[in-house]
Amino acid sequence: MPVEIYLNVAVSGVLTGLVYGLMALGLSVIFGVVRVVNFAHGEMMTIAMYIAITVFAALRLDPLLMLVPIAAVLGVFGYVLQKGLINPFITRPEHSQFLLLVAVAIIMVNVLLIVYGPDAQNVQVSYSFDSFQIGPLIVDATKVYAGLAAIVVAAALFVFFRYTRLGTAIRACADNYTGALVVGLDVKHLYALTFALGSACVGAAGVMLILIIDVTPALGPAYTLLAFVIVITGGLGSMPGALIGGVLIGVTEAMAGLLFTPSAKSMFAFAILVLVLLFRPQGIMGKRAA
Repeated sequence: MPVEIYLNVAVSGVLTGLVYGLMALGLSVIFGVVRVVNFAHGEMMTIAMYIAITVFAALRLDPLLMLVPIAAVLGVFGYVLQKGLINPFITRPEHSQFLLLVAVAIIMVNVLLIVYGPDAQNVQVSYSFDSFQIGPLIVDATKVYAGLAAIVVAAALFVFFRYTRLGTAIRACADNYTGALVVGLDVKHLYALTFALGSACVGAAGVMLILIIDVTPALGPAYTLLAFVIVITGGLGSMPGALIGGVLIGVTEAMAGLLFTPSAKSMFAFAILVLVLLFRPQGIMGKRAA
């Protein structure tokens, strides 16, 4: 097989992996600050995908043009969900949090089934079949736009946490919960805001993914599991690790689909997870517990 084919598939995997990484970044941010594992993460992404489909069908608006508004809608939804439902469970045992969020996820899937039905749906934009040629590489335009958008959103999140006072306050809550309370920070509000940011990330990722794949309500649990694989591979709670893990899983899936069969993609993604857990259990970018 020509080397160009491997290069094309690898580049395609990197671009898809960037979107995967943004999806997992939302999960990593929530866990890193709030210390709650969002078991409804993939289901929230499918909600964003269906919103994009609905807006496109009604107004013919390109999903990328709706990226910020849809991410904002998911952010508000995440804020309300954390403030009204999850926050009382913050101090409860982890199994209570697990059951709560699994129940929320099941409700989301079934509501989507009732509203949209079980059939796969997608968005066909004007550039769906366009591509860019760079030397021997031929890359789908949709994946290029989605990958670039993922980089922009992730960079904006990094800048927010690193250089804004609000981002610094959120990091303070993550580093020292008691200290944050002592200096007068509204920790509950900051937790809800963090959950909103994580939800906005997964909402943005959903808008990008609808350009690449079809969506069904059953897609949610599969992508929740994929997000876990990515954040554990990259390092739970590490923002750079989420992006690196996403790219690694994206390339692995793409190459597995080329060399073996598309149905083998998940097998190789989980094989990488097993190797990481065996040889670097804290993840690629994770810090070893003291």
